[in-house]
Amino acid sequence: MKRRSFLMTPGLFPAAAAVSWAGANDRVQVGIVGVRGRGNDHIKFLARIPGARVAAVCDIDQSNLERAQANAEKLGQPKPAGFADMRRLFEDKSIDAVAVANPNHWHALTTIWAIRAGKDVYVEKPASHNIREGRQMVEAARKYQRIVQVGMQSRTTPHKIKAIRLLREGVIGEVYMAKGLCFKRRLTIGKTPDGPVPAGVDYDAWLGPAPKRPFNPNRFHYTWHWFWDYGNGDIGNQGVHEMDICRWGLGLSSHPRKVTSTGAKFVYDDDQETPNTQHAIFDYGKVQVHFEVRGLITNSEGSVTFDGNTIGNIFYGSNGYMCVDSRGFQVYTGEKHTLAMEEKAQGVIWDTQPHFENFLAAVRSRKHEDLAGDILEGHLSTSMCHLANISYRTGRALSFDGAAENFGADAEANALLTRSYRPPYTIPDPL
Repeated sequence: MKRRSFLMTPGLFPAAAAVSWAGANDRVQVGIVGVRGRGNDHIKFLARIPGARVAAVCDIDQSNLERAQANAEKLGQPKPAGFADMRRLFEDKSIDAVAVANPNHWHALTTIWAIRAGKDVYVEKPASHNIREGRQMVEAARKYQRIVQVGMQSRTTPHKIKAIRLLREGVIGEVYMAKGLCFKRRLTIGKTPDGPVPAGVDYDAWLGPAPKRPFNPNRFHYTWHWFWDYGNGDIGNQGVHEMDICRWGLGLSSHPRKVTSTGAKFVYDDDQETPNTQHAIFDYGKVQVHFEVRGLITNSEGSVTFDGNTIGNIFYGSNGYMCVDSRGFQVYTGEKHTLAMEEKAQGVIWDTQPHFENFLAAVRSRKHEDLAGDILEGHLSTSMCHLANISYRTGRALSFDGAAENFGADAEANALLTRSYRPPYTIPDPL
């Protein structure tokens, strides 16, 4: 069967809600899609968990695939099966769950295909490439009763869990504002001409739902983050973590009612499309969320750790403020900003393994409520990135109908809630 015909076959991945997680020796058999960078991290973390096995790996680049298989064996795993086409992996009934680490523009389609094939899914952040995709992922997970965890690892990080608990207990009084910081130094990517597709790469499959265009190295490995066709800028790359912490700390379970975002790509004359400097404000009524991207040389803020980058959160309350980052948190109180409490992270300061362990526990319990980063939570936090980018791209403040997930009669803004999908890589309607 030809590739396009295979993709368009009706009922390609029927619902399979009754599939058991139990695999060989009661281990969850995991297939990993996308194994160049973050996917190799997945191999490392899963290999440490007795209840999991890296059973398969998939990548559109043959060299990445072979390297991932070798890495798994070095970590004591049996050599995982290798797939160039994720759909073949999804057809394998021995695979219980899928870990998704391919580019942002593929997250939703990979997740929904896997769900419809009866797999549980761990998908990296940001959950989606646009707001409509995120909603479709939530609907698919619920319809097919699949466990879907989003890679928002802060929600399984002990010192951050404690910090959020203290906020809820009133450690700084009534919290009225949260700020997320992504002051992450990004050098210019320069300008590169189009060129030949690297040997062993299925470039059409890499593009997937994105528009067809010639291969360009700047729009490929990692730097794809800075192009609207595939990524969401640093607000969707690093920033989604901090915005998730903002929303978590404020106890918000809905979309903001208003958003405004400004910024630009300053200093550099290069191929990058997304801003390297961006400020967004989200209005939730009684509380606000502020978020900043600074990719150029800048100062730090508060007592958030500076190690060349400043990445973290500041919560403001009626009696003080709290600074939180990967290394710990500090609480300052009173008019003199007295250091009232400090906690340092124990052990590894950034660890994905507990998040995978939480995912696997929910795979076994079959309760999405057991997840620290359920797809609905991931959708709400990821949507903040999308809302900010839509405001930035339209050049104005926007009002948002959270229940309908649209901008009312604003046709220009509504057009950015989704994208034009390149056939046949279209998102199937989960319902």
